[in-house]
Amino acid sequence: METVLPGANAPYPTIFYVLIPLLPFLGFLLNGLLNKRLSGTVAGLLGSATVLGSFLLSLTLFLNFEYQYTVQLFDWISVGSLQIPFSYQIDQLSLIMLLLVTGVGFLIHVYSIGYMHHDENVGKFFSFLNLFVFSMLLLVMGANFVILFIGWEGVGLCSYLLIGFWNKNTSYNNAAKKAFIINRVGDLGFLLGIFLIYLTFNSVQYAEVFQKASLGQFGTYGVGVCTFITLLLFVGAMGKSAQLPLYTWLPDAMAGPTPVSALIHAATMVTAGIYMVLRSNVLFTLAPHTLEVVAIVGAATALFAATIGLAQNDIKKVLAYSTVSQLGYMFLALGVMGYTSSFFHVLTHAFFKALMFLGAGSVIHAMSNEQDMRRMGGLRKALPITFITFFIGCLAIAGIPPFAGFFSKDEILAHAYEHNKALWAMGLFTAFLTAFYMFRLLFLTFFGEFRGTEEQKHHLHESPATMTLPLIILAVLAAVGGFMNAPMFLGKAYLSDFLAPLFTYSKKINPAAFAEHIDHGTELMLMGFSVAAGVLGIILAYVIYVARAQRPAEEDAQRSGLESLVYHKYYVDELYDTLFVRSIMGLSRGLYRFVEQGVIDPIVNGFGRIVTGGGHLLRYVQTGAVETYLILMVVGIVLILALNFGQL
Repeated sequence: METVLPGANAPYPTIFYVLIPLLPFLGFLLNGLLNKRLSGTVAGLLGSATVLGSFLLSLTLFLNFEYQYTVQLFDWISVGSLQIPFSYQIDQLSLIMLLLVTGVGFLIHVYSIGYMHHDENVGKFFSFLNLFVFSMLLLVMGANFVILFIGWEGVGLCSYLLIGFWNKNTSYNNAAKKAFIINRVGDLGFLLGIFLIYLTFNSVQYAEVFQKASLGQFGTYGVGVCTFITLLLFVGAMGKSAQLPLYTWLPDAMAGPTPVSALIHAATMVTAGIYMVLRSNVLFTLAPHTLEVVAIVGAATALFAATIGLAQNDIKKVLAYSTVSQLGYMFLALGVMGYTSSFFHVLTHAFFKALMFLGAGSVIHAMSNEQDMRRMGGLRKALPITFITFFIGCLAIAGIPPFAGFFSKDEILAHAYEHNKALWAMGLFTAFLTAFYMFRLLFLTFFGEFRGTEEQKHHLHESPATMTLPLIILAVLAAVGGFMNAPMFLGKAYLSDFLAPLFTYSKKINPAAFAEHIDHGTELMLMGFSVAAGVLGIILAYVIYVARAQRPAEEDAQRSGLESLVYHKYYVDELYDTLFVRSIMGLSRGLYRFVEQGVIDPIVNGFGRIVTGGGHLLRYVQTGAVETYLILMVVGIVLILALNFGQL
């Protein structure tokens, strides 16, 4: 494959590239404007068709891709030396992300037709979902950091709209606001990072920034500026991709409809931070201290979230903390410069986590909106397709060969082992916990006796084809998707070869990091440890929840200190509430009482009283009586003459 610096001529007409994000945007407009006039099925078909159109266009680009290039649509921002064209970059990374967003997005749109058909605002739902796909496509296609940021903010807005979609529920609205506010914290860091990039390189275009960085052209700054730039960018990634300490919004985001969780909070939006770091790999390679921070935060987040997942009883909350944990794995890989491995896990995670979220939605649909696993059990007979596909997803995330998660997770652990044995041990223990809590979810939901009500039992049924077909397709991808980047002794590492040109500059900067250091014997040993951790977690979950048939304690049950700590998620939300929410609210109330009411209001009201009093006095001038006006006129003439006489 030929590698050309972005800027080469595009092989298709400009309209071809414009249509990729434009089609979902048209779906957003049509479903939004015709919300009350379209039936739910028509709205769903319209929304799905626009995303399918984008997928087919993206697939055409992918199948005919030969070299990197940019597509400049028009001159956008031109102020002095600041020149920012509105342009798209088509390369290996953007192409795969296009296929991921539109492919998985299409399946979730189809699933939503069945899942949301009873909702009164189906058109609005698909409108928001299409707007999200548009924003995500803009994010991955942009050829500079500003367009990336626009898409970044767009998916944040859509996340807010979709989490709080059922806005008659106050707790759902609070969850939406929490996601929006926490992401703004991260986005401030990201925006400052973009400002510093422009000050350093006098450009925000990817091609120009990365080329200058690789050549050491930092203007008046030294290479150390890359540490500040990348730390700021990573703050943005921590917010969007839910890493410590900005992770608390993601579990609460499960308030939205389940397809939202599958698309936004498992497969696409939360991986935007990973995408941004991969896109900026040159800058991060030049900042080894930042990479250490990324690796430590990633490993800590993976382990921390996994421990919380052990004690959750809401089926979607377990999957949410699992998502936070798996995102931690991806950042661990980035921190140890396993760039391809991180992206590999982005892809496999999109397959099996979207599958499990949709599977959870199928369970919730059958259980009449029940999400507590303590009220489930024995569902494998009533929901056979959901059970089989969900089982495949659990095997994939647990890292059992030959399912997709085994290959991507093993690559990450191998890179961590090379870099730091402590990080590898944290990752390995996290793999054990992941297998345990995911099969805990599987056994509590699908095995044993049914623990719901008789009415729920009477209405148990498998989901319609619009919901089960996407489950089957995603299950196939979760089963075989790992072979796209299998170890060399098992086949060809297609993904690594395809993505290699993206890391050309990084390889020149640090060639040792991209060299093979682990022999086949060590690699097989690490695989053995990884598989053993997964199998041990599954066996332990089986013994506790199937063989011994233990059930999680009820809400008001007494728990030991450690169990209570994990069950209450280490009281992090309560801590944040005390440190930030209550303190800011207290400060606000104090400012309102002493500054607003004590200083500002008296000043403003004083001016109001002066104007009112003056008007009250002056109104006597306008009496409507002719004799009064004659007297005033005479008095005025006398005063004028007196003043003039004095001057004479």
